[in-house]
Amino acid sequence: MHEMSVALSVVDQVEQAARSRGARGVQHVHLDIGELAGVVPDALGFCFELACAGTVLEGARLITRPVPGRACCASCARTWDTGMPPDMLCPDCGGAATDLLSGRELRIAEVRWAAEPDAPDSPCATLVEES
Repeated sequence: MHEMSVALSVVDQVEQAARSRGARGVQHVHLDIGELAGVVPDALGFCFELACAGTVLEGARLITRPVPGRACCASCARTWDTGMPPDMLCPDCGGAATDLLSGRELRIAEVRWAAEPDAPDSPCATLVEES
């Protein structure tokens, strides 16, 4: 299950960011997950909870946002949703020379730091770390 290695990597990256900002906790982490990335969000959520134990992320919520697979035909420039399993043949001209525009993402999109007891609210940080 590679979701555990993904979860450990996310936790490590967020912990590094927390240390550099002096953050003492994390409320939630938003991840963009492409439908073609080969990551099962439910399995990642389970692994994330385990990976957070004993870290500054303990108790943090993982929020995932699916990113649909999109392709573009090199011959006729038509774009389409690839679906899953991906259909990489152009629906207009049948061309096989396609560029994948999206769907392979696995990105930390946002981290919400836990508020300090006397602070009104905690700021968000956007970490654009490609995994």
